[in-house]
Amino acid sequence: PEVKKFVAWDYLVFAALFLVCASIGVFFAVKERKKKTSKEFLVGGKQMTCGPIAFSLTSSFMSAVTVLGTPSEVYRYGASFVLFFLSYALVIIFTAELFLPVFYRSGITSTYEYLELRFNKVVRLAATLIYILQTILYTGIVVYAPSLALNQVTGFDLWGSVVATGMVCTFYCTLGGLKAVVWTDAFQMIVMIVGFVTVLVRGTTLNGGPTKVWEDAYEGSRLNIFDFDVDPLRRHTFWTIVIGGTFTWLGIYGVNQSTIQRCISCKSEKHAKLALYLNLLGLWTVLACAVFCGLVMYSHYKSCDPWTADFISAPDQLMPYFVMDIFSSMPGVPGLFVACAFSGTLSTVAASINALATVTFEDLVKKGFPNLSEKMSTWISKGLCILYGVLCTSMAAAASLLGGVVQASLSIHGMCGGPMLGLFTLGIVFPCANWKGATGGLLAGITLAFWAGTGSFIYPAPPTKSIPLPLLTLNCTLANSTEALTTAAPTATPDRPLLADTWYSLSYLYFSAIGCLGCAVTGLLISFMTGPSKGEDIPPVLIKPVCNLFCFWSERLRACLWCGVRHDSPEVDFEKNLPRVVANKTGTDDTSKNSINRENKRQFPGYNPEEKSYTN
Repeated sequence: PEVKKFVAWDYLVFAALFLVCASIGVFFAVKERKKKTSKEFLVGGKQMTCGPIAFSLTSSFMSAVTVLGTPSEVYRYGASFVLFFLSYALVIIFTAELFLPVFYRSGITSTYEYLELRFNKVVRLAATLIYILQTILYTGIVVYAPSLALNQVTGFDLWGSVVATGMVCTFYCTLGGLKAVVWTDAFQMIVMIVGFVTVLVRGTTLNGGPTKVWEDAYEGSRLNIFDFDVDPLRRHTFWTIVIGGTFTWLGIYGVNQSTIQRCISCKSEKHAKLALYLNLLGLWTVLACAVFCGLVMYSHYKSCDPWTADFISAPDQLMPYFVMDIFSSMPGVPGLFVACAFSGTLSTVAASINALATVTFEDLVKKGFPNLSEKMSTWISKGLCILYGVLCTSMAAAASLLGGVVQASLSIHGMCGGPMLGLFTLGIVFPCANWKGATGGLLAGITLAFWAGTGSFIYPAPPTKSIPLPLLTLNCTLANSTEALTTAAPTATPDRPLLADTWYSLSYLYFSAIGCLGCAVTGLLISFMTGPSKGEDIPPVLIKPVCNLFCFWSERLRACLWCGVRHDSPEVDFEKNLPRVVANKTGTDDTSKNSINRENKRQFPGYNPEEKSYTN
């Protein structure tokens, strides 16, 4: 059946959303124009409350990938995706209790700054480069996903819209101000939820109510959620999702620059933790909506699957196709949905480009050319925004080769985020790890994760391990459907290497765990071989004494497991002591650095040198 294209109303709704987003951006750009330097903007703030930050965190990690990918994932593989609610909970608890306190108290603005305080400049540089790589790859997918959808529903040219998205976001970022606009994110979050809910309500009523949808899903074996098979090669089982998913999302959440930067901008550590726990509710809501959309979609197409029947060219187009199908009589609603997919993209891409430009400028350009004038710096930053805009848009071309968007984006996060997670865990949990261990571990983790990841991309897992559930095309009214079905028979793959059916066939959710454990184990081994670092030299702020949880009965055992870090000394009293501690322990270089920091701090509005804090 020919699905309707966009009409004038749809374009109107779509344009309205863009205008609102853009105007919020412009409003803040004008309002904040007094704050000239990036440094003042990052440090002088610390005034955000938990509400907007929670919205913002949810919105930017629930990009178009979630809106389009998750429902089609559930439609094809069943509702086991819902188990991610367990992984999300674990991730938020770890982030809020283990990583956040360390980052917040050490008073840093970039997570990679922590690596320099804890290890040295080499480690920081390596981590920065990996972050840049990860973000460019991921942003490519995020740009490509909604353009694919838009192409399906509106007949709008695919590459035209990829380039358009890239250009709009690059324009935003070069305009500046967007990074500050946590509010745009909050607005987009609401649009996303509204979009999902309208689709759910309409789809459920068309298919005979919730009980009918549930029965259909049950008959189509879409509800076999708890599959306790331990085989790590199976794509989605209880263990792959809960263990693998936790590692993958911890790499995205616990140590990622964009998350931590937002949490650090909260008034107090309590607000930052609250923001994370509120954001967990947001993640659960979006996950539930997406999974139910998938089930409703299955109920709707149970006897005629548009993908196997060749009405659409990729499984990620199922959701937009479904929307155009059920809302064909209601102009304006499909526009809302596409706007919903797009708004996720704009916030993610714009934030990515901005973060990339910031990180490159702070960690690479400034290190190489310390004496740049303000004007020159601004121009370089704008140039970087444009450069990364172009790079991310061209990555979208590569994204078209990667298969399903959910799997592709989580694989990339796993391959780059896992080793980073291992690196920060080494720094925060193990006082004995030294910089040689950190560098070696990072290399080992990256090598392992990329080896498994690229292997699985070149030699995809044998179909028995990731079989989509059966989809029927009985009632499809199309002449060429038979030809389509005969041509789609899988061709026998040529000779596969020895590792193809074991190592390369691992579930994509385990890439992060491999990278993280590889990094931590190698790092500890190398540290012990080259002489572990002495606990007395490490400021206690930089270490989280995890052992206190397990050894609460014995003071001596606890002190022994602290490896010499003075957690019990009176100096631990929060970040105001960090400069002094670092200065005393590591000699002149840091002393001069911290005296400069103190000089700078005095110049920020609201800084009170006596109390060493910002007054509201």
